[in-house]
Amino acid sequence: MNRRHFSKALLAGSISLPFVNRAFAPAIAANAPTSSLKLAAVSRTIDINGRAASVFGLTTPDGKPGLNLNAGETVGVDLTNTLAEDTMIHWHGLLPQWGHDGVPDSPMPLLKAGEVRGYELPSGKPGTHWMHAHTLQEQSLLAAPLIVRSKDDLVRDEQDVVVLLHDFSFTPATELLGRLKSGNGMGTMNGTNMQGMDHSKMPGMKMDDMSKMAGNMMGSGMMGMDINDIEYDAYLANDRTLNDPEVVTVEKGGRVRLRIINGATATAFTIDTGALDGEVIAVDGQDIVPFKTQQFPLAMGQRVDLRLSVPKEGGAFPVLALREGGVQRTGVILASKGATVSKIADAGEAAGPVLSLAAEMGLVAAMPLLPKESDGRFTVNLFGNMQDYSWGMQSNAPLTVAEGNRVLVEMRNMSMMTHPMHLHGHHFQIVGINGQSFTGAVRDTVIVPHMTSVTFAFDAINPGKAWAFHCHHLYHMATGMMATIGYEGA
Repeated sequence: MNRRHFSKALLAGSISLPFVNRAFAPAIAANAPTSSLKLAAVSRTIDINGRAASVFGLTTPDGKPGLNLNAGETVGVDLTNTLAEDTMIHWHGLLPQWGHDGVPDSPMPLLKAGEVRGYELPSGKPGTHWMHAHTLQEQSLLAAPLIVRSKDDLVRDEQDVVVLLHDFSFTPATELLGRLKSGNGMGTMNGTNMQGMDHSKMPGMKMDDMSKMAGNMMGSGMMGMDINDIEYDAYLANDRTLNDPEVVTVEKGGRVRLRIINGATATAFTIDTGALDGEVIAVDGQDIVPFKTQQFPLAMGQRVDLRLSVPKEGGAFPVLALREGGVQRTGVILASKGATVSKIADAGEAAGPVLSLAAEMGLVAAMPLLPKESDGRFTVNLFGNMQDYSWGMQSNAPLTVAEGNRVLVEMRNMSMMTHPMHLHGHHFQIVGINGQSFTGAVRDTVIVPHMTSVTFAFDAINPGKAWAFHCHHLYHMATGMMATIGYEGA
């Protein structure tokens, strides 16, 4: 499937394709499932600051959102589309075979209204993942947590709390995208409107040229970047704003494992644990060497696991998600029994931090890739034209790999927006930033700020014809920032 076909399917939300029956699933699965689960894409209504909002969701037969899996199993999932429109669900963080990954026409078509389709999903190691529409329906909250736990997780003396973040608009996604492409609603860069800037001729630049250009831009006063394209009506944590937040009861002196998923379509956050002492223990479902912090950046598609300690005297403790470059915020409140919970405004006094790679450079994988010489290296340039809101990726060679190879991919961002880049079907390790080599975290999504390069390494051990490789800003992906990595002979 080429990028143009994918983008067309994404924007349309429904295309006419040959029917694929459920017999397709066992034909491409590696192992027989050890259990069978039911899941449905559903319509639902939630309250947004006193106003009813029609949204979507992914629920089990008991009405609960998402899936909970045991580590090390292959599970069968029967997904029913109860919506009045076609859809497609991607299992973000899991590593199924290519045919079950959940991208339109790769190779399965969209799931038709009323259709039931079987998927076979290897749960893999314990971790915090999620599942979401791979269409514009993601903006309508068609997403849910997908948590994999080990036996040790289930008996560990700590409380498990899952938080799914969203940005929400009463305006339909197609209209939001139309406004962006017409030049309305565009963000600004330190007060300088970026809609006329065309970065489409930048892909051939070398790193030295990038550095010179960055220096020239800073010298001319253009030091910032375009941060937010859309002003949303609300920012949600588990479907709720801070006007009516979720209050989670915790034990005095207890420990909490807080699993935070950024399911927003176009908004990055900084997670702020406030008065609670804590440490980051995993990113994107992959364990890291723990480190203490009170703030941690979280881009679209990324996850972070925080281990928090509740004081012996108890109390109420907000954990907030601060909108990047804006005063808006959302979050949950952890409170011991009987604690007084004070109202928190949904806007802070200062804008949330702009995401950078400072924290990324300090992350160390608990289980890094095994040492191995790389067998190939690709350079992928990220670019965009803000005038008509089109985005793209261009590589120095076809993105084709041989099974078993260690592959390096360097992404160079020549646009004025940060791009959270996600590779399907694989976990990768961050091994370089701006030419500086280091051994970083294992992830599936990493940010590439403007005028910056990030290099990751992955092992080509999950064959597929066309694994999606794209920006996890929904509207960047929908307008062209989408490529594929394929295996030779797949």
